Amino acid sequence: MASPLDLEEQEQLDELKHFWKRWGDLITWVLIAVLGGYAAWMGWQSYSVKQAAQSAALYDTVERSAIGGDMTLFDRSVTDIKDKFASTSYAQQAALLAARVYQDKDRHSDAKAQLTWVIDKTSDEGYQALARLRLAALLIEDKAYDEARVQLTAKSPEAFAPLMADRLGDLAMLQLQPAEAVKHYKDAWKGFEPNAEYRRLVAVKLASLGADPEDTPVVESKK
Repeated sequence: MASPLDLEEQEQLDELKHFWKRWGDLITWVLIAVLGGYAAWMGWQSYSVKQAAQSAALYDTVERSAIGGDMTLFDRSVTDIKDKFASTSYAQQAALLAARVYQDKDRHSDAKAQLTWVIDKTSDEGYQALARLRLAALLIEDKAYDEARVQLTAKSPEAFAPLMADRLGDLAMLQLQPAEAVKHYKDAWKGFEPNAEYRRLVAVKLASLGADPEDTPVVESKK
């Protein structure tokens, strides 16, 4: 004869079987999804660490070849890091470094190509703004003023606004537009921190145009 304990255990077992019959498949799939997501996350973490290590090593090669003047190795390393690790900050830094090296070597078209690559590929607004500033300088040298203005008026982080304004002032001067230059230089002067060395340079530019950076336009009242 079954004891009350045996009957209670049988009842609990039946309830458990009923529960798993109803919910077992769902619980199994949820566990598979959770474990699969965890495995994917761990895989991504491992991949990211590996990518970072490999791109760092390749960037080191880029730097050493630049310092050593081995342009064959430098060209190949820059191409490799951009092709294999385009999404990493090391690739973007390598392209910015390459632009400077190529500019020093009078390879201006190569320098512009590197800066354009950074603008198109990076998700870092700081790198992008820096590339735009440097590309604009090269375009100004080539007298491609309209193209330079496109770069200088593109959306950039607020921290770069004074630098963009200063360069727009230089561009206006080259196009014989002193009034426009004064406007841009004043915007630049106002944007820099009071103790910034660059602010003093902008003040000198304004002084050469007979302008005081603290002057504000007088608005005539309507009668």
